[in-house]
Amino acid sequence: MSTEVDMKDVELNEVEQEKQPMTAGDAGNGDASSPTSTEKNGVVKVKMADETETKFTGLSKDELLKVAGTPGWVRTRWALLILFWLGWLGMLAGAIGIIIQAPRCKPLPEMNWWNEGPLYEIGDVQAFSENLEGLKQKIDALAQLKVKGLVVGPIHKDPSNNENELDLNTVSVAGSLTQFKALLDAAHKKGINVVLDLTPNYLGQQAWFDNMMTVADKVKVALVHWQMQGVDGFKFSGFERVVEVASPVWEELRGIIKAPQNGTKEKGLLMGVTDKTSPEQVGRLLNSSGVDLLLSGILRASEQSGMQVASAAQQLLGLQNQTKLAWNVGDREQGHLASLVGADLVKFNQMLLLTMPGTPVFNYGDEIGLEDEGATKFPPMIWYKPEDAETLNGTAKDEMERRLALRSFFKSLSDLRSKERSLLYGDFVPLHSSNSSLAYLRSWDQSPRYLAAFNWGSDAVTLRLEDAQLPEQATVEVSTDPEKLQPKSQVDLKALELGAGQAVLLQFPYTG
Repeated sequence: MSTEVDMKDVELNEVEQEKQPMTAGDAGNGDASSPTSTEKNGVVKVKMADETETKFTGLSKDELLKVAGTPGWVRTRWALLILFWLGWLGMLAGAIGIIIQAPRCKPLPEMNWWNEGPLYEIGDVQAFSENLEGLKQKIDALAQLKVKGLVVGPIHKDPSNNENELDLNTVSVAGSLTQFKALLDAAHKKGINVVLDLTPNYLGQQAWFDNMMTVADKVKVALVHWQMQGVDGFKFSGFERVVEVASPVWEELRGIIKAPQNGTKEKGLLMGVTDKTSPEQVGRLLNSSGVDLLLSGILRASEQSGMQVASAAQQLLGLQNQTKLAWNVGDREQGHLASLVGADLVKFNQMLLLTMPGTPVFNYGDEIGLEDEGATKFPPMIWYKPEDAETLNGTAKDEMERRLALRSFFKSLSDLRSKERSLLYGDFVPLHSSNSSLAYLRSWDQSPRYLAAFNWGSDAVTLRLEDAQLPEQATVEVSTDPEKLQPKSQVDLKALELGAGQAVLLQFPYTG
């Protein structure tokens, strides 16, 4: 205990020594005994001049009131007020001038839901997905393709050439009414509309039977029934005979379909199918029937050429608004796209359909190059699972990669069409056409322009595209031959080279 006390005394003594005054000896020779120092060790005193703080107190209330009433202050306030309003009016006038001088935006055309994306036709639900429940499970995959509508069926009871057994209200193929309603709900949640093929005698020789009046009464009842379930439109094949022979009956059917549905302003789609192939015949049928979309044989493979496609588009656009035009190559009657044009031209025709003015319509499986099997037009749809990439090999794996590449190509074009106004409802301007090649421009107001070019020929071709609307170069957006025409690369429009059976979609900005 005493040891601890002694140590504390030592520490205190050391501290006290530090506080002792520094002597002259300390400063010079280290002698601590000199009594002449008056400053403490380690402390320097600096004397500062006294600082006088200035505090701003401002004017009192009485002083402010006295100043506010003086003539000088009144004039100052008026001057500031006038300057404020002059500045405000100047900014307003400048804004009005900018608005007046700015280019006017072209009003958007009236669009229906069937104009906003491709339609996807499933003529045989069992071949596509086994049943209606399976189709509901594929809705997400179809939504990825930016499909706007499904054309389903027929799914009703219809023994061929037997109008007495015809029952348009009963689901007799691939499921039940409950499953169909579940499909409608799932599709609507994804923004996909459902069109029902209600062709009465689709398995028989005469689509509308000989006794059209009796059949028409059943169709009327069925239209109301399916609209109550939530169906968004109807497709009819062979309808032109009804238009020609029983026009009042057809108008009555059309009136039921076009009436607002389920208390909304949304109108149903009336789609027709005809075998007519000439633009004049198709145009006349569009005018006389009043259908919203008409599928025809104009773009069938045996008739495809640059001059015929350009001529058909121009003639139909001269007769109809493009919102009434529909384009397809394959369908439930003709078969699949790959079987009609060949596997090598699937991408080519996908681009043609998705860049033409109007609504493109695809048969199920056209996005992956599905082909008909022998005489059947309804081959089983091919679906791949993620694990297939590891389990498949050889030819099977090559085929999977080819089909998925076709689907990706389709998806990129469909996605582009859904976003770009020039492709969605832009003007159609032919730039070049021959038997083997075609080029046209899609443009809308101040939106980016899109130029589509095609070569049906067996030899390479060089297109020399010159027009007042065209720049010297454009950017490759999508190409069927990405090795030669790489995306985002620049090409010379006066020397655009396309290989045999190749197509390209180019883009360039609006310049005013």
